[in-house]
Amino acid sequence: MDHDHLKDRLLLPSSRAAAAANGPHRRRVTPAAGSRGGGGGGAGGGGVAIDVNGLKRRGGGRRSWVRVDAATGASQSVEVAKPALMRRLDLPARDLRLLDPLFVYPSAILGRERAVVCNLERIRCIITADEALILRDPDAAEGATAEAVRRYVDDLQRRLVDRADDLPFEFIALEVALEAACSFLDSQAVELEAEAYPLLDELTTKISTLNLERVRRLKSKLVALTRRVQKVRDEIEQLMDDDGDMAEMYLTEKKRRMEASLLDDEDLQGIGNNRFGSSLSAPVSPVSSPPASRMLEKELSFARSRHDSFKSSNSSQYNIEELEMLLEAYFVVIDYTLSKLTSLKEYIDDTEDFINIQLDNVRNQLIQFELLLTTATFVVAIFGVVSGVFGMNFVVPLFSAPHAFEWTLAITGVCGVVIFCCFLWYFKKRRFFPL
Repeated sequence: MDHDHLKDRLLLPSSRAAAAANGPHRRRVTPAAGSRGGGGGGAGGGGVAIDVNGLKRRGGGRRSWVRVDAATGASQSVEVAKPALMRRLDLPARDLRLLDPLFVYPSAILGRERAVVCNLERIRCIITADEALILRDPDAAEGATAEAVRRYVDDLQRRLVDRADDLPFEFIALEVALEAACSFLDSQAVELEAEAYPLLDELTTKISTLNLERVRRLKSKLVALTRRVQKVRDEIEQLMDDDGDMAEMYLTEKKRRMEASLLDDEDLQGIGNNRFGSSLSAPVSPVSSPPASRMLEKELSFARSRHDSFKSSNSSQYNIEELEMLLEAYFVVIDYTLSKLTSLKEYIDDTEDFINIQLDNVRNQLIQFELLLTTATFVVAIFGVVSGVFGMNFVVPLFSAPHAFEWTLAITGVCGVVIFCCFLWYFKKRRFFPL
């Protein structure tokens, strides 16, 4: 096995297609039927109808993606079928289902053997050691999601061109996605705060049905946004708590160690072949025969490969400080956004408590007024009783007495006032309302 063949085995389909296009032995590729040629370009460039990186096209299930190359930062629009991605990246169907634009799934960051699947708000992408595939919704070519995808691609390309740090490509792409998601959620939190505080202050001064309905809609937005922010925070925290998941996301390191392991395997096979070739000219020993030599070299190669793989996994598990620091930075950002939403929720709760206190106060005042009105009605009813007695059809000597009617009214009024004052004293004593 020569070096070119080994390199072709190690490269992913994207690198293998580039190597086939630039290598000395360039093979002729026949375009698929109905395909449209198109070169690389920006995220908004022309689409490429052929399958990306030499993958065969199959009917149905194609999605529009923006592919960003890790080495050059070039981007192009491609259409890849879901089964092709599953075979190429060893991803289960449930991981790709998280990226389906037809359904609303919560945010998730999944580290797999050969890829990192990200569903962070409007950014849905698959990140490998060699490229990033960002899902594009063709039905919303001019919407907010399309603008977010273009901005993500531009930021990723700018980071790849600058590349002031030594972060692997998968961490750069993940950081840009986290930055986009955290910035988007924080901007929505700021807009919600700007809308909420004046509305709540207005509600405390004027309680009306319109203001209450506006606050109800505001609280629904707050609950939905808090749930989304909490989900992103939980995903970052879950990754930080699990060293194994963080180790799975070191795709460049795993690829490099796999290449080194295969190169060692190639070297050991070459040594075994040389020994076997020299044994043909030397006297044949009954102890070491050519088949036994081949079996021994295969066993040594397998053991060496297993040892390198084990060493790689242990090294990745213990060398996770870089990714942990990256996740911790954005955990602080999203936690600050969550704290702002929590403060807003507490302010809404305090406003609701204040409104309830005001309503209880008004209710108590109505009860006090009703009690006073009932007492006054009782006092006035005394005059009705007296007038009813004196209006009966019988003769009383008092009717012929002078000024009898005036004295009757005066005595009845004084009695009513005394009775009303007695009721007030009783209400004050029982603390029905302060007087």
